Amino acid sequence: MQNINTQIFTLLVAAVLFVWLFKRAGLPPILAYLATGVLAGNQSIGWMTQTHEIDLVAELGIVFLLFSLGLEFSVSRLMAMRNIVFGLGSLQVVVTSVLLIIILYCLNFSLLTSFTIGTILMLSSTAVVVKLLKESGELNKRRGQLAVGVLLFQDIAVVPLLIILPLFAANNSQSIGWTLFIALSKGAFVCTLLWAIGKWILPKVFNEIALVRTDELFVLTTLLVALFAALLTYAFGLSMALGAFLAGMMLGESHYRHQLEADIRPFRDILMGLFFVTVGMQLNVAYVLHNGVLIIAVLVGLLMLKILVVAVSAQLIGERKQDALACALMLWQMGEFGFVLIALGAQHQLLSSEQVSFLIALAVLSMAFTPLLIDKTPAILKRLGVLDRVSMERDSEPKSSTLYADHVVICGFSRVGQTISRFLKPEAIDYIAIESNPILVHEGRAAGDAVLFGDVNQSDILKCAGVERARLVIITFTEFEQTQRVIDAIKHVAPKVKILIRTRDDSQLERLKELGVTEVVPETLEASLMLVSHVLSMSGVPMSRIIRRVSTERHNRYQLLQSFFSGEQLDEDNHERLEYLHALMLPDKAYAVNKAIATLNLAKRKVSIKALRRQNCEIASPSQQTILLANDILVLQGKPRRIERAEHYLLDGIE
Repeated sequence: MQNINTQIFTLLVAAVLFVWLFKRAGLPPILAYLATGVLAGNQSIGWMTQTHEIDLVAELGIVFLLFSLGLEFSVSRLMAMRNIVFGLGSLQVVVTSVLLIIILYCLNFSLLTSFTIGTILMLSSTAVVVKLLKESGELNKRRGQLAVGVLLFQDIAVVPLLIILPLFAANNSQSIGWTLFIALSKGAFVCTLLWAIGKWILPKVFNEIALVRTDELFVLTTLLVALFAALLTYAFGLSMALGAFLAGMMLGESHYRHQLEADIRPFRDILMGLFFVTVGMQLNVAYVLHNGVLIIAVLVGLLMLKILVVAVSAQLIGERKQDALACALMLWQMGEFGFVLIALGAQHQLLSSEQVSFLIALAVLSMAFTPLLIDKTPAILKRLGVLDRVSMERDSEPKSSTLYADHVVICGFSRVGQTISRFLKPEAIDYIAIESNPILVHEGRAAGDAVLFGDVNQSDILKCAGVERARLVIITFTEFEQTQRVIDAIKHVAPKVKILIRTRDDSQLERLKELGVTEVVPETLEASLMLVSHVLSMSGVPMSRIIRRVSTERHNRYQLLQSFFSGEQLDEDNHERLEYLHALMLPDKAYAVNKAIATLNLAKRKVSIKALRRQNCEIASPSQQTILLANDILVLQGKPRRIERAEHYLLDGIE
């Protein structure tokens, strides 16, 4: 147990250091995880032993990645992409496999070995490409859709390959057709089952979970759904990733989509990092150094062949040249399912140990070079002269561009949030509200309001609402602790955005200003101003004068309203934050009698005299030269403890 703890701790230390170093050098985190795996693997320093359990946990990273990818799609969107999935995808799989098989057969490999290696090299990495697309914001661009469509068809094509290879090894060609028919029937059944569950059961489940308003339960349910779908497809002979994708796609049409993706993201990113570590652990550094020239030559050949096939195939189905080439540059590497087929081929003696080592080296190195190649794609396309100015401007758009820009974000869609939205709509001011109550979200959407289900404390939800491009963010709830967390999250995503906040009173006014809030609207003080406005209006004061006085008070940050008589009970939380008023009568023998206010130096004690009442006459803000007399009533303003000390001083002269 201690040995395992040491291995995991050392792996985490190495991962943190490598990710930090690679990010400082401007390199993607995938390379850092691969380097960590190479360093930790038993082929190099060897402090980490790769086990089946580690591989299984790492595969969950792909499961969660495909689940989040499915959330980006919907059934209707996938149907709209059917020409890409079954058109471009089938062309890439068939043409690439056939060309590779012919080339390998001409190089004196047996037909069976050529078929095995050719189909392995045909696959691309869903894990690498989708992760890079999500990070770069190109998932919804045409080139990203082309790449995803091909990857989805490849994942489907893996299923018959897993069946065919063992049958070829056993020379049992007669049962191939029947076995494939059974496998396809199982696949159709499980896909239909998942579709039915996603359409009729999962929405009701998440409705009930959301009504409980417990974050932990929502996260646990999300993990359970992703793993259930993955294990269900795995039980029917399909890949776990395909099941997770289907489950995500079913939930992609619900209004919980953004919250689901935000909840799954931490698990996805950590486990994806572990997956790339396990990939790096399979690399034999000594073997690569000994066969480096041959490996590089094959990598270049694979790069040219797969780019040529994908680029030509994409243009044949009518895609633009720059999108076709960009997609091809994304898909040149070997895939993670290639490791499964390599292990299967070795198990059935379709591949020799030398060929297994060579293919693993090719797979790891091709994955390692892919992030660099994708990062240089615009420069490559420009050098080839296929990137026009319109495309360059489109590619230079912000990565997080959405439908929302220069809008208002309303955090909370209860009564206050709904009232704000009703005033914004007639003024044609775009807004989007974020609410965690599913009933309010459902009813708001049904009424045509732009309402997003999610937790406003999460950065991913704020990004979905386009906070970084908003003109204003309004926080409508009054709990200070929750408000602090939301402000921190907003400032992390959009440091310069203006924030308007609602509070119960002005007790936290200064602290909120320090946190970066633009304007604070205290309910108690605003209610007082509205009540005063009605009182003055009903008393015959002209409306222009009322508006001017109220506006002045707001401009002065409610100074006239910030001091008041507290009564017998004081709010413990606000006791030392607010300034109170306190009336004090000076008896005949008081220390302050017959002394000028200036000589008492009350400003030093941070207490002021707001008014003086003498013989039933009130003097507002008496001058510093005023002489205090016996039986004067002073109205002191200050914080409770300061007023208490000032009272002792005025009565007894005690400092």
